[in-house]
Amino acid sequence: MHNHTLTELSILLKNKKISSKELTQHFLTRIEKYDPELNSFITVTAEQALQQADLADKQREKEITGPLTGIPIAHKDIFCTKSIKTSCASKMLDNFIAPYDASLVTALKQAGTVLLGKTNMDEFAMGSSNETSFYGPVKNPWDLTRVPGGSSGGSSAAVAARLTPAATGTDTGGSIRQPAALCNLTGLKPTYGRISRYGLVAFASSLDQGGPMALSAEDAALLMNAMAGFDEKDSTSIDEVVPDYTHSLNDSLEGLKIGLPKEYFSADLDSKMATCIENAIKLYESLGASIHTVSLPNCHLVIPLYYIIASAECSSNLARFDGIRYGYRCDKPTDLRDLYERTRTEGFGEEVKRRILMGTYVLSAGYYDAYYVKAQKIRGLMIQDFEQALKKVDVLLGPTTPSTAFKLGEKTKDPVSMYLSDIYTIAVNLAGLPALSMPAGFINKLPVGMQCIGRPFAEAKLLNVAHRYQQVTDWHKKLPENFQQ
Repeated sequence: MHNHTLTELSILLKNKKISSKELTQHFLTRIEKYDPELNSFITVTAEQALQQADLADKQREKEITGPLTGIPIAHKDIFCTKSIKTSCASKMLDNFIAPYDASLVTALKQAGTVLLGKTNMDEFAMGSSNETSFYGPVKNPWDLTRVPGGSSGGSSAAVAARLTPAATGTDTGGSIRQPAALCNLTGLKPTYGRISRYGLVAFASSLDQGGPMALSAEDAALLMNAMAGFDEKDSTSIDEVVPDYTHSLNDSLEGLKIGLPKEYFSADLDSKMATCIENAIKLYESLGASIHTVSLPNCHLVIPLYYIIASAECSSNLARFDGIRYGYRCDKPTDLRDLYERTRTEGFGEEVKRRILMGTYVLSAGYYDAYYVKAQKIRGLMIQDFEQALKKVDVLLGPTTPSTAFKLGEKTKDPVSMYLSDIYTIAVNLAGLPALSMPAGFINKLPVGMQCIGRPFAEAKLLNVAHRYQQVTDWHKKLPENFQQ
């Protein structure tokens, strides 16, 4: 059963070839068997999952169902889930039981999904390798000596190893797309405001966006139908009509204009990676698309720009973790200052503390104008770059990552090298645009991801572009050798 896509499982459930309880138990058994070596889950909700599966089966008997009724999924442990631990993979929230569901969780619950558990991640979504988690690193199912990407590495590893048919992730600077690329998945970062952020524990509020991680674009479209929409609880949610994302999947690509940002195909890109993307470009041409070179002249500034803005917002958002209201508290504080200092020193990991300090610095008197204000102005220029490029073409295409999955521990001592893992993904978050990563080949048995970027609210077009590619390729159907049985 685990070799089927979410879409195929939906059909099997609809035709009563399997029950939701059988399906849920199958994945719970796989989690028990394989996750000890992957470490992709922080919390497994077996008892609750079987209860939800029973309810889904009863609903199917009454024919009160939708395409996701009875489908098991997992949530990244950054989404609040009522009565279930929501830790953000941090010691700071190791004892936090969320009192409510995030809007995305509610939407998928109302669609009939079954929650298998909460997936591991980089602490507070800060990282590109899933090595900053308080619960230990996640391993890549394609090679257990390598990282699965981050920060949504637990979700990507769990889906790739077929421990769940699909999972949710969040993307602040590439944290859905980069792990999707390293684990051979389809990962969609929607337009900022397309999916509610209510109940998503904030890292960088102007950048964070939830989205689906699945085996195919068709699966991602089904999930988007349930996840997308306006939410009055979220002040950044945009009241825009939500299409049926499955309706346009098979639209012809005849006449589609694809732009190749010349900055994404520089000498810095691995030559074998470039070959994979070039082969995909030729295939798109055979499907009727035309190829055009475009430019994003300010994209060389994305790393410093992102880490100024994201760290500033991180510093503000994480100020709430003070040992007083909820979460971790140090033992026997002598006074209020001691409580704050020791709680935050003991509760946060090294990467989180690094970013808090960086963000506090750029927001401090004397440096705010020099760093933060200047960064926001350059962000405006970057948004203009994308606007100009997307006036000429329908979508942009390029690599998702500069290389395939790197070794565990390879970059932990070199933060800048780690930050460069997101060099092709960060600009999209700064511009608030939708982008999708899809499987595009393998190098030395490791997956290669290809990124497609669209205009605001053009998720349906991105899913169409990816689906038509997946109809004539089989990269997305490949399974890690050790997790096929």
